[in-house]
This record gives sequence, C-alpha cells and structure tokens, in this order.
Amino acid sequence: MDRIDVALLLLRVVLGGVMVVHGLNHAFGGGRLPGAARWFESLGLRHGMVQAAMSAIVEVVAGAGLILGFLTPLSSAAVISVMLVAVVVAHRRNGFFVFKDGYEYVLVLAVVAAVVAIAGPGVASIDAALGIVVAGGWGALVAIGVGVVAVVGLLAATYRPRSEAHAEPSDTAHESA
Repeated sequence: MDRIDVALLLLRVVLGGVMVVHGLNHAFGGGRLPGAARWFESLGLRHGMVQAAMSAIVEVVAGAGLILGFLTPLSSAAVISVMLVAVVVAHRRNGFFVFKDGYEYVLVLAVVAAVVAIAGPGVASIDAALGIVVAGGWGALVAIGVGVVAVVGLLAATYRPRSEAHAEPSDTAHESA
C-alpha cells in the first residue's frame, strides 16, 4: 500500500466510524429513536419515527460501507445526502460556525465523502478486491448525483418547516445527538 492508499483508508475509516456512531446515537443514545423522531418533527420533517429509523439505518450502513470500502460511491452518496439534509433542516439558519450550531461540521463530512468518491476507495477495500472501483468523474457523479437527488426527493416528500413565528423555543433542542 502506498501513502495515497493509506490516506484513503484513514479517511474512509474515520468518516465511516463517525457515521456509524452517529447512526447508533440516533437509535440508542439520548432520547433513542423516539427522541430523534421528536427532534426531526420539530425541524419540520414529517413522519418523525420513520425519519429517525431511516436516518439511523442509512448512517450505520453507509458508515460500514465506507469503512470496508464497499460500494464506495453509493456509501458516499448516503453520507452526502444525510449531511445535506442536516444542512437544510437543522443548521442553515444558524450560519456557518459549528459553535453556533451552524453547518460547518456537516459540510466538512459531506465534502470528505465526495472526496472519497472522487479519489476511490484505495487498494485496501472490498471494491478493489472485487474489481468494481468507480472513481474520478463517475465516482463524483454517482456520489453527488445520487446524494442530491435523494435530498431533493426526501425534502419534497416530507419537509414542511414551520414559520419562525410559530416555532417553540424547544424546537431547536436536539434530544438525541
């Protein structure tokens, strides 16, 4: 393994691990799935329990996929989509900086996922072992394209934000993260 492959492995394992832990936290931390569901609903996402369960599943599966380097562009697409939804529904109104609950952190996670899709998983991956590496422009197209289409579909189907005038102070509290 050369230094690029080591760097890609490190990126995949750290990003994937963050996503797995984040998904498990939605399911089992703080308010568990019901708490995550209430939080999603407070952000304007309908069907909170379905949203919470699907978010947890997608984050764990995508994270595991990245760790293993399996179906890397699709795993990256899942991370990109989850993070872009977080930007739109939870962090955008707070500005850029993470210390103000802004979108800085989730943006970095989405961009790292795109970088992994563009660079490819490296030789220490299931994709490489199976000979199914998709990288470069095609990796970007799959990861970013599928990610954005998923976000648009999810938001169109389920996002109904309340106006700021009708929001309650507890609406901004994240019970499960």
